[in-house]
Amino acid sequence: MEPKIAQKGPFAVKLEAGKNYHWCACGRSQNQPFCDGSHKVTEFTPLSFNAEKSGEAHLCGCKHTKNPPYCDGSHAKL
Repeated sequence: MEPKIAQKGPFAVKLEAGKNYHWCACGRSQNQPFCDGSHKVTEFTPLSFNAEKSGEAHLCGCKHTKNPPYCDGSHAKL
């Protein structure tokens, strides 16, 4: 099963150092790029991660990154 492409580009979000986040890996969340529980009907699970620093981050929107949850430009090949 392939993840749903939420958008062909990253989501620019503000993260807080030390805070835990859950990145949507299935692409179905209505709260992109974060999980809202929509994965429960799929084989995907969200990626839990702690922000290393505060500030803007670019989280993957296409769900095909090789460096989750961060955008690595994979959307350019879709």
